[in-house]
Amino acid sequence: MAELFEGSAATWVDKPGFENRVPADLAAASSLGLWRLIRTYPSRQRTRRALAQKGYDESRHPVRGLPIAENSSVVRFIARMIRDRRKVAIGLVVANCGAAIAGAAVPQMLGGIVDDVTTNVQSATVSAVTSMVVAVLAVILVQAVLTFVARRLATVFGQDAIAAAREYVIRAILKLPLSSVETASTGDLVTRVTRDVGSMGGMVRWAMPTFVISAMTLVFMMGGMVLNSWLLALPLVFTLVVMYIAIRRYLSTAHPGYIAEGAGYSKLNTSLTETVEGARTMEALRLQSRRVALVDNDIEMASQYERYTMGLRAVLFTWQGLASLLPMAMVVVIGYFGYGNDLVTLGQITAATVYLQQMNGPMDRVIMTINHMQIGAACTSRLLGIASVPQDRQSTSEEPEDTHLVGRDLTFAYREGRDVLHDVTLDLRRGERLAIVGPSGSGKSTLGRLLAGINAPRLGVVEVGGVDVMHLPLTRLRTEVALVTQEHHVFVGSIRDNVILAREDTDDDSVWDALRTVDAAEWVAR
Repeated sequence: MAELFEGSAATWVDKPGFENRVPADLAAASSLGLWRLIRTYPSRQRTRRALAQKGYDESRHPVRGLPIAENSSVVRFIARMIRDRRKVAIGLVVANCGAAIAGAAVPQMLGGIVDDVTTNVQSATVSAVTSMVVAVLAVILVQAVLTFVARRLATVFGQDAIAAAREYVIRAILKLPLSSVETASTGDLVTRVTRDVGSMGGMVRWAMPTFVISAMTLVFMMGGMVLNSWLLALPLVFTLVVMYIAIRRYLSTAHPGYIAEGAGYSKLNTSLTETVEGARTMEALRLQSRRVALVDNDIEMASQYERYTMGLRAVLFTWQGLASLLPMAMVVVIGYFGYGNDLVTLGQITAATVYLQQMNGPMDRVIMTINHMQIGAACTSRLLGIASVPQDRQSTSEEPEDTHLVGRDLTFAYREGRDVLHDVTLDLRRGERLAIVGPSGSGKSTLGRLLAGINAPRLGVVEVGGVDVMHLPLTRLRTEVALVTQEHHVFVGSIRDNVILAREDTDDDSVWDALRTVDAAEWVAR
């Protein structure tokens, strides 16, 4: 008995994931002083980058877990969503173009007022200035109306797109082979349908429309600044160069980081789920301390991935702030010399200053939405990976002759080289009830999974009516073999809702018949 106990414990100890995966320099960071913490930050960030790249590479070819879709699949998925809503998308672009043009005209008009007042002090009348101010207010009103229309269309587009995307994900999940779900672990699937769906929703609903609106506003603002004065527009070169370098560097490193971050949360959720579900087993094998260490390790790994991507965002936002503030000072300096040499007017300086001030908000939103879209794209690739899982069976046109269930020479292993069933054979006669008993972990549930066609045996075959259960389509198989587990879930709603589930056309008599079949009718009636 002691040897059996030690063998079971060793199986868990040898299980992948028990080892400490946090590099020493990252684990020791908490004990460093402030100065050493700052001085060693670049080296720690390089270590985190290597960790993220390793996590990204592992997610591309997972040994245990669901796959990740290629970037091209994400692009095609988003393009299809836009194409299916092209009318709303076109209306969004047109309305936003109009709002951006109106917004770009305001600084020009303000500059014109300044020039009229400063150059024609004697002739500028109150009525003339008032007329120009009224014109500016009219343009601002038009811009407000067009902005409202653009944002409304953006909301319609985003909500409709995210609804369709969620339906797509649910359909993909429902088509997953149960064997793949079990192999992937509950934590991975839970993370994808909660955290990843939420991030994808944020990208489609808010980030993408906001990016389009802000980017187009920036383009027209920059165009208006060049038309106002090419000399005062020279600081834009600095802005564009800095932002190009910062965004390009960010995009080259962010995607692997966010993929690894999602994988880290999947491992953490898996550890927590397995710990809760297997708590009694862990206590029986006296592995509590190891399990706590594993969860702590997964928390620390998820934290390191989060710190890595947070560092990338910090660098991006720092460069963005530099690209926003320095051009303002540059315009003042250029305007001072330009005005002194009659190259620009006070009105042009005023307009350039207003343009730069108005560009700060859209530029902030562009950078923010690029970050959100990177997170959303990484999560979308994880979600689309669900749809790329291959089916675990090849259906044929064979039809069972009867309900005779037979299992011959069944051998099965969850992990290569470790068979948990060895050469099991059974032949169930019609109407027969067979009880299979044994201690926890002896293979009872595994045998039931093979007989129900959830997993294919490594050796041997399970047949119903003379047909291999792995050759039957799932819809046909479920009419021949059903697996009712001891795990249950009660959905929010009435007892009737829980009995019929998706069969909305079921009448009350059929519900009572089902309750009587499982000896629950009397309890429900009470």
